[in-house]
Amino acid sequence: MKKTAVVVAPGRGTYNRAELGYLKNWHPDRTDLVADFDDFRAGLGQKTISELDGAARFSSAVHTRGDNASPLIYTCACADFLSINRDQIDILAVTGNSMGWYTALACAGALDPLGGLNVANTMGTLMQETLIGGQLVYPFVDDDWQADALRHATILAKIDEIDAGPDAVLSVSINLGGLIVLAGNEAGLSAFEAQMPRLEDRFPIRLPNHAAFHTQLQDPVAERGRAALSASLFAQPQLPLIDGRGGIWQPKACNLNALYSYTLGHQVTETYDFTKAIRTAAMEFMPDMFIVLGPGTTLGGATAQSLLLSNWKGMNTKPDFRTAQENDPVLISMGIPDQRRSVL
Repeated sequence: MKKTAVVVAPGRGTYNRAELGYLKNWHPDRTDLVADFDDFRAGLGQKTISELDGAARFSSAVHTRGDNASPLIYTCACADFLSINRDQIDILAVTGNSMGWYTALACAGALDPLGGLNVANTMGTLMQETLIGGQLVYPFVDDDWQADALRHATILAKIDEIDAGPDAVLSVSINLGGLIVLAGNEAGLSAFEAQMPRLEDRFPIRLPNHAAFHTQLQDPVAERGRAALSASLFAQPQLPLIDGRGGIWQPKACNLNALYSYTLGHQVTETYDFTKAIRTAAMEFMPDMFIVLGPGTTLGGATAQSLLLSNWKGMNTKPDFRTAQENDPVLISMGIPDQRRSVL
């Protein structure tokens, strides 16, 4: 009997040093797909996907740039999606985090593979060219992944306080499980770093080469994206899509102009609620498991935390989740070799 799954596509920051060679190592059979993507990038005078993935050394200055990271992550995730064994797994819906929405669109069939690359590449390039503002990450859960309501309220109050001050811009960029991703200008980010306690000797963490995604600061990027990308790229999805508001786009029932407008409007300039997307996926589709596409493994933790915050299958704590994983895995990260083999 087939298992059911919701597939989750990763966003920026998931292709790092450990992921170098991901396509070469895991997808040597996807040469046609990668060749098409290489031709697209070469035609724009950009480094090819093969060149980036096959580099002798990982370079943060090269690999984390939006114009390189977005298409590279998109390609890895698409290749992973195509590798899922559909004879054993029934995919009920697709969602993603941040730029993972572009990948989700392609996986669901609302964009063809090259159209999805066009969207991911264009938006990544525009954000790199403008590089308006930045992002940082701060947690509100404890070591057992339980929400600290007081800390959460304190974080939100501090964001509002800083944003109301002179010159500073700060807001919630992504609700990411037990993490809040904040975005703003330098004055806003610096104020938060100076005024909030340091946690686990590492938070708040600045994200390199990240603009102020999912905020009003990205209005110029969204406008340029709409000018560069046509609504004709979009088609009716073949699988349900869950967006960054927790909304569901059903096959054969999508208003394609609305889908285009959301993708190059709200999705770019408003808070992306990944936690709500996962909650919707869990409650509305009730899958046996979630499959997080590669590259990287960091989105697995945020997905698990989102499920705990939703009290999915009665799980509330990190030990609950670990027990479930040991008995009958509910979360598969394709960036982890042993786990990816279970869905191939």
